[in-house]
Amino acid sequence: MQTDSSTAQDVPYRKADAPLDPIAPTSRFMMAHPAHVLALGFGSGLSPKAPGTAGTLWAWLSFALLQNRLSDTQWGALIAVSVLLGWWACTITARHMRVMDPGSIVWDEIAAFWGVLWLASPMEFWGQAAAFALFRFFDAAKPGPVAWADQLYHGVDPATDPAAWRKAGWGIMLDDLVAAFCTLLVIALWRVWW
Repeated sequence: MQTDSSTAQDVPYRKADAPLDPIAPTSRFMMAHPAHVLALGFGSGLSPKAPGTAGTLWAWLSFALLQNRLSDTQWGALIAVSVLLGWWACTITARHMRVMDPGSIVWDEIAAFWGVLWLASPMEFWGQAAAFALFRFFDAAKPGPVAWADQLYHGVDPATDPAAWRKAGWGIMLDDLVAAFCTLLVIALWRVWW
């Protein structure tokens, strides 16, 4: 029996022309690989409704718990490492789920919203709530540059492009980073004009 070399590690004894079905994430799937745990936001991405919102809420809660415990340098390092590690985790998890941009991957929301909260600080609760609402708007509605970033790597094909999953992993992270930038831009304009 032949195997497809691009997916041989996933299903070793399948016919080359047999389609692979996407894998729905479960807690068992999440615990099967460290990249899954990270990409699925320590379980927040397993939310049956609005996993992106659940991941952003997880980011907000964890930021609130760590806000006064980390220096600006530590926050900057944490966010930079989160983006790079997130690229890796999103790449691995998307490939294992066999979906280019699964909604249950929420590490992109977490790393990006940490950046919003850190760069826009200091903010009281209502300022953070407004930042949350703005970020969710940009991430869900995907206006302008966010839509561009979201679609940038959606056309890659793992069957013809050996780097397709790495591109998909970066694409998962990129649209949320652009949504974070748009959120910060609105906050900055608000602070200048009011």
